Amino acid sequence: MPKRTDIHKILVIGSGPIIIGQAAEFDYSGTQACLALREEGYEVVLVNSNPATIMTDKEIADKVYIEPLTTEFVSQILRKELPDAILPTIGGQIGLNLAMELANSGILDELHIELLGTKLSAIDQAEDRELFKNLMQKLHQPIPESAIAHNFDEAKAFAEKKSAIRSSSGRPSPWAVPVAALPKPRTSCVPSRKMAQPQPSDPGAGRAVDRRLQGNRI
Repeated sequence: MPKRTDIHKILVIGSGPIIIGQAAEFDYSGTQACLALREEGYEVVLVNSNPATIMTDKEIADKVYIEPLTTEFVSQILRKELPDAILPTIGGQIGLNLAMELANSGILDELHIELLGTKLSAIDQAEDRELFKNLMQKLHQPIPESAIAHNFDEAKAFAEKKSAIRSSSGRPSPWAVPVAALPKPRTSCVPSRKMAQPQPSDPGAGRAVDRRLQGNRI
């Protein structure tokens, strides 16, 4: 792909805090993206909320903003820096979500900022479960039967419907759980401190204690 000469400044969205499912690999990819863009001659502006990352070093980007990754703060940065484009895809889930929020707020259209990488429609299809399901059905790809439930009653109705369909077909329902398969209540087997002490009513308890004490004497 030839180098684009119509853009000069790019804002890169970092991945924020290192959490489960979004860890250090996004810091590495973001760092390499900034270095590659600068090597191609683009001015790189980085915004990330996590200062304990490699990408927030001064040598990685031309300008570094350590600010919360929210629509409010990033919008202020966009108005100040006026980049030609933003690159959110190397910011993981946080970057993708923030790109959708910025687009929906209208600031990208207002400032004529282009979204690089994955298109908004593709992000929306990947994030929205119903749109993703419709896309898979359109492509004739097998997917598990599912439904979107907004409350407990809707989820229960879907489960009962699937259970009734399977029961009428003679096949065991995956929704029905046998009573024997349910976990039994756990009871504590650790005796209390009071129960662990010899009881005076036991005539041999006192003698057993005395024998142990005598055996331990030097």
